[in-house]
Amino acid sequence: MQSFEQEIKAFLKAQNLEFKDNSDSFKRLDFSVKLDEQWSFRFDAKEKRQRYNLQNWQLTSEQEPFAFIIDDLAARKILAYAPYSGMVIRDNLLGGYYFYSVLDLFLMPKTRVNRPIEKNLKAMKGKWVIDFRNGQKCGSMAAVLSLFRQYITKREDFFINILECFGDYHGEDIGERGEVRRAEYWDTDVKATR
Repeated sequence: MQSFEQEIKAFLKAQNLEFKDNSDSFKRLDFSVKLDEQWSFRFDAKEKRQRYNLQNWQLTSEQEPFAFIIDDLAARKILAYAPYSGMVIRDNLLGGYYFYSVLDLFLMPKTRVNRPIEKNLKAMKGKWVIDFRNGQKCGSMAAVLSLFRQYITKREDFFINILECFGDYHGEDIGERGEVRRAEYWDTDVKATR
């Protein structure tokens, strides 16, 4: 099977899109693709190549098919390129591609753990256990590219206009709390802070 990075390069070339391949860098995101004269989108490419050991990662057999593990550092790198950044994962086991915007990575439920590593001294490496069901599933890279464009088009709503909690994430139940805020409270808040 062709590596995901090779698949992406071939796809972007076939689409005649200008892109930068940074997949050999540990400090930059794998790809930057120019979507139009104003907007570029940067993303890391990951792939799930094998099942995870249930005991090592404290996963149930029901959770494992939806589980993916990324480095905490990789997630922070995506945040460093915000707001037009994200991650795309190819699931080699069950098929499909999953897109996570930086906003999804920031807001979705996840489990963060430290994994012991041994180099010269024992150390820890931060990991995230995430759920595929919290990404947007696509059947092709063309659909992923469409999500990049949609994300940029809707950026003002995502970052400024939507007042309720963003996202509908698996394993999260957003309830209601607090008293009802009325217009006169907003007037008071504005006067008290300006």
